[in-house]
Amino acid sequence: MTVGIVTDSSCDLGNEELDGLDVEIVPLFIRFGTDDLVDREQISVEDFYRRMATVDELPQTAAPPPGRFEQAFSRFLDAGCEAVVCINLSSAISATMQSAVQAADAIRAERGDADVRVLDSRSVTAGLGTIVLQAARMASDGADADAIEAFVADASERTHVFGTLDTLENLRKGGRIGGAQAMLGSMLSIKPIVDISSGQVEEAAKQRTRRKALAWLRDTVQAAGPVEHLAVMHGEAADADDFCDMLAEVHSGPIRVSQVGPVVGTHAGQGVLGIAYQVPAS
Repeated sequence: MTVGIVTDSSCDLGNEELDGLDVEIVPLFIRFGTDDLVDREQISVEDFYRRMATVDELPQTAAPPPGRFEQAFSRFLDAGCEAVVCINLSSAISATMQSAVQAADAIRAERGDADVRVLDSRSVTAGLGTIVLQAARMASDGADADAIEAFVADASERTHVFGTLDTLENLRKGGRIGGAQAMLGSMLSIKPIVDISSGQVEEAAKQRTRRKALAWLRDTVQAAGPVEHLAVMHGEAADADDFCDMLAEVHSGPIRVSQVGPVVGTHAGQGVLGIAYQVPAS
């Protein structure tokens, strides 16, 4: 392999999905009060949601320090890779990419002509994870850094991510909406739907019930079809399997299922359920 692939823990890729692929995942940090925990290393997805349900204040997330990225880059370069491609969550919603850029600058200053490329996926969770898997398979097949960088730029434009929140409580705790609005939303069972396809969190729709929100997501897939690399991501959502059955009504291909980890789950809350897909290249 001539190109090493690095990403961050917001990709929400499971270890089994990475089997046979050499991908370095740099973890973000999760803070509960005074406890700083390393994502994936010191706290699991299940433990995160269980702990979050017991606290009054939301946990906080923090970008990895540049040193963690430097370690990842050095591992590949020391192993003889000609280049390293680092694919991060959207720079519009996190400082993680900035940390990776600082690390790349430090590696170049230390090693002279080291080819380290930091790319903005303009996506997150299953959207980022899909792009990383594709890039890692390209690297495994011998693609060079130029080809992988061009692919990531193209795939980022074609990747769409939507999610529906099951509760407004995390938004209330985070101060993003007032208590009265949160109460009103709960009384009316309002289920907001967000669109992260541009790399920023934008409101896509509001539905009165969970079922209608899931139907909206299904209809979005159908309207965009045929789509590729459809994925469902969820934060301990009990109805994830039922939602996959709904999607099977309009999508005949495989559906990848992943858990929403602490990076996104902090803001979206338990029960968040969403989709990521790519439209075919023109």
